[in-house]
Amino acid sequence: MTSYAPRDPKTDRLLAPENCVFAIIDYQPTQIESIESMNRYQLVQNIVATTKLMQAYHVPIILSTVNVGTGRNKDTITALKDLLGDTPSYDRTTINAWEDKEFNEAITSTNRHNIIMAALWTEACLTFPAIDALAEGYDVYPVVDAVGGTSLTAHNAALRRVEQAGAKLTSYAQLACELQRDWNRTETVPAFLENMSETGKFLIL
Repeated sequence: MTSYAPRDPKTDRLLAPENCVFAIIDYQPTQIESIESMNRYQLVQNIVATTKLMQAYHVPIILSTVNVGTGRNKDTITALKDLLGDTPSYDRTTINAWEDKEFNEAITSTNRHNIIMAALWTEACLTFPAIDALAEGYDVYPVVDAVGGTSLTAHNAALRRVEQAGAKLTSYAQLACELQRDWNRTETVPAFLENMSETGKFLIL
């Protein structure tokens, strides 16, 4: 039971807390209410769980909204806003977040090449920045069970499109295991177990 020393995050083939950034894009009431690819309550539960996971592993979080400043849209949903506290929010007019200067600079300034991405809708606000980031040499990891589209067909087609462009699809549970990686990393074990239990991945019997 001898673990190797933790890998260098700069060359690690897998995600590690030190080599990734988490982008949360457009989890706003209008977008949530228009999701038809999965249960909306479950969608909210999943994005909250994913955000808690990122916080537990101290992964930088970049939050963005669209059209709040113009008055056309409401701010990030309360369940996320309360959780994120004073995390800066980058409001845009662009559908493609990668084309917004402040959002783009917030991501690039982290100097992390792995972008874990969650956005609504899958077919627009996830697809467009994912394809642009991939073209600029980033690795992009869409969290498939924390995103949604206006139909299951639209959602699935969008995931195929980003995967064909080079995105690496992942899920909440896979992220949790990948970030934890080794039970010898005892400082994050309590948060890992709590998060997995809250989402029903682990059942305490």
